[in-house]
Amino acid sequence: MKMIISPAKKLNEEKCNIDKTTSIPFSSDSQCLINELKSYSLDKVMSLMNVSQSIASLNKTRFDNWSYPFNKSTSKPAIYMFDGAVYNALDVDSLNSDDLTYSQENLRILSGLYGILKPLDIIMPYRLEMGTKLKFDGYSSLYEFWGDKITKLLIKDSDVNEPLINLASNEYSKVVDLKKFNNVITPVFKDFKNGKFKVISFFAKKARGAFAQFVIKNKPKSINDLTLFNDLGYVFNQHNSNNQLIFTR
Repeated sequence: MKMIISPAKKLNEEKCNIDKTTSIPFSSDSQCLINELKSYSLDKVMSLMNVSQSIASLNKTRFDNWSYPFNKSTSKPAIYMFDGAVYNALDVDSLNSDDLTYSQENLRILSGLYGILKPLDIIMPYRLEMGTKLKFDGYSSLYEFWGDKITKLLIKDSDVNEPLINLASNEYSKVVDLKKFNNVITPVFKDFKNGKFKVISFFAKKARGAFAQFVIKNKPKSINDLTLFNDLGYVFNQHNSNNQLIFTR
C-alpha cells in the first residue's frame, strides 16, 4: 500500500550516517524554484512566506546556499530531515532495516520545493509550503507549477488499483489528482471535546505519523488490517461512504 504524507516546517539538520540513499526525482524543477527564490530580497521572502524576519532570514540563507548536486555535509535523507509532530510520532529511529525498505517502497512525502520524495531521497534544508502563492513565469501558485507531474510519478510508482492511504493535509493532498486512483483511503482522527468528536490539528498530526509507523511496521495486506490501528488511544469507529477510516478517542 502506498502512503502520502506532508513534510514538516521543523527540521533536524544534525548529521546522520545512512549508507543507502536516493536522489530527488525533480532536480531541474527544484532548481527552477530555487533560482526564483534566490532573487528575492529579505522583505520579499517575509511577505511571500508570511513569517517573521528571523524565519525569513533563515530561509533566505537556505535558498542562497542551495545547490545541486548536494553537498553531503549539508544534506540528509528526507525522513531524517523532517521533524515535528508527524515525524516524531513516525519515529524513524524505531524502524529496522526491513521497515526502512518497506517505507522506501511505499511511503511518499509531498513537498513544495521537491514535489514528491522517497524517504531516503537526499535533500537540503528548506521551507516552502505547498500553499505558498509563488508567482513567476506565468505560474500563480505551486499547484500550477507542479501541475500533474507529481500525480504522474505517483501513478508510475504505484498500482492504481491498490489502496493509496492519504495521510497528507488538505494543503498537500490537493497537489495530487486523487481521482486518478481507484481506492484512496483517508484515515481521520477525532477527539471527544465539548460533547462531540472533532479533529484537533496537533493531535491529528501526531496520529497521522503514528499511523504511518503502524503501516510500515505491520505491512498490512487489506483495508480491514488498517482498522486494527489503536495507537495513542485511538480506536476504529467506522469506514464511511467517503472512504474515510474514522478513529476516535
